[in-house]
Formats: sequence, structure tokens, C-alpha cells
Amino acid sequence: MSGKFLENTTLIAYSSSLVSNTPCDDLVKLSFESHSDEVFWLNTYGLSELDAIKQVVIQNQFDDFLLKLLQDKEHANKVLELDNVLFVALKVLKTEDKNLNSEQIIFIVSSNMLWSLQENRGGHFQWIRDRLIQGRGQVRSKKVDYLMFLLIESLITNYEETFEKLLNSDSDSIKVSNINPTPYFTEKVEAQKRRMLNFKKATLSLRNTIVKLETINIITIDVKYFTELKEQANNLIGEIDFELFELDSKTNLIFSIQGHRLNEIMRTLTLVTAVFIPLTFLAGIYGMNFEYMPELKWHYGYFVLLGLMVTVTVIIVLYFKNKKWF
Repeated sequence: MSGKFLENTTLIAYSSSLVSNTPCDDLVKLSFESHSDEVFWLNTYGLSELDAIKQVVIQNQFDDFLLKLLQDKEHANKVLELDNVLFVALKVLKTEDKNLNSEQIIFIVSSNMLWSLQENRGGHFQWIRDRLIQGRGQVRSKKVDYLMFLLIESLITNYEETFEKLLNSDSDSIKVSNINPTPYFTEKVEAQKRRMLNFKKATLSLRNTIVKLETINIITIDVKYFTELKEQANNLIGEIDFELFELDSKTNLIFSIQGHRLNEIMRTLTLVTAVFIPLTFLAGIYGMNFEYMPELKWHYGYFVLLGLMVTVTVIIVLYFKNKKWF
């Protein structure tokens, strides 16, 4: 029953002087001494192997409430301080998905152990593993709070990279110089706006989680790490807000162009109507069937009427031209 769990679980133990990538072939090995100088990073892909997950919780004597929390399939972003462990649940965006659906990531943190459970297999944290194994940077000399800082920072970095991709993916087709008030163009702008709003919602939620992490007391946390993360999240939110402002400006410009075109059409129709109303009036008068109409007996009455119509037309056109209607 635990075979699939062990297959999808990795364990890295490290200290300032050594690092080991321990194979996970037995659940019993996943027990961590609370007073050890080493830091343990346990990573599991998948949240469905509840029996194996419960066994790890029980044999490490973590708070029993974790069993209840881990049974729930969906968690909003939350930070809970339990008796001897910290529970952090995140809903993060699937950045490889253009629709930006979300997936669950859970961190269970004790004084010297961090257990990351990812709903789906992904490479968010691979660069951290590489730094640990290769001994690059200062991660080996730091404690579990720095590891948690790096894991959350990798999520923010992934958000930033995805944000840049979103900007570049439709930057040419919806840039201001290409604005065209067609349903297709408007739909593309609105679709980009929906993605950005979804992106902002996820980033705000992540930022709020980081703010909560600044106040925890269950494990020793250096607040400066999460202050830095909060600053990064705020910078990203600022960039998203600016892009949303740009998209709103494009939408307003589309409506302005449509309104201008409608005004042009209405002005043309008004000019045509203004010209033909008096001509229709004259034609209506002389189209009546009264027997005694003096002008009907004129020899040149037809040509006089045509001349009058031309004169009226010229006067109206000159009037509107003087008013700069065209």
C-alpha cells in the first residue's frame, strides 16, 4: 500500500558539512530526530496516499490534528500553528496551463524538518535540490526557515516568469497600435484581463500567507526572510495592477473608437437627411393632385423646380461645410 507513496517521495538530509539524498524504501526510515543538527527535507508528489501519510505523521509524533487536515482534499491558503508543527496550505497556479488552474501544495514544518506535499509532479523546487547536492550558495548552512523561504520564493519566481510570458504572448496582437474595435480583438483583451485578474487573486492570496508566516512562534523563524518574500509579492502585484490598468485603457479606447465611428455614421445620415427633407417636401407639394395649382401651368415650371432643388441642396451643403461637419 505504501509502495506508490515511497516511489513518489524523496528525502534530503543536510547540514553545513554534509548532504545525503536518502532513498525512500521504507516508511520506518521517515522518522526525524527533533534535536538533530541536520535539516530534513521530505518531498512527496500526490496527496491521495493517506494511509502512508498518516503513518509518517504518527511515527514522528506530530499533532493529531494534522490527520484531520490531511484528509481534506481542498484547502484555501492557510497557516496553522499546531502543538509541535506548522501547517501551511497553498493554492498555487498551474503556470504551464494557459487557463491558470490551481493545484494544492502543503508544507508541514517542524524545528528541523520540512515536508512538502505537491498535488502534481512538477519542477518548481528542482533548482533548490541542485544547490543542496552541489553545495552552492548558503542553503546548507541555514536552518529550516531558510529552506521554507527558498521554496516559497521559487513559487513567486515562477509567478514572475509566467507573468512575463503572459505579457509577451499577446503583446503584439493587442498592443495599442493594433487596436481594432472588432469582437475578436475585444474578446482577446477581455481574455487577457481575466487571466491577469486570476493571476492577481493567486498572488494576493500568496502574499497574505507570507504575512501570516511573519507572525508564527511555533518554530524559530527569521522574519527578514518573509519580509523579503512579501516585498517580492508586492512588486509582482504592482506590475499586475499596471497591466490591468493598461488593459482597461485599451478597452476604453476600443469603446471610444466605436463611439467615434458611430458618431461619423450618424453625422453622415444626418447630412443626407438634412439635404433630402426639403427636396422631399418640394416634391410632395407638387405631387399633390389638386386641380387648381398655378405653378402646374408654367411652361418652365419643371425646370424652375429642379433649379430650386439644386439651390436648396447647395445652400444646405455650404452651411454644413461652414460648420465643418465634413
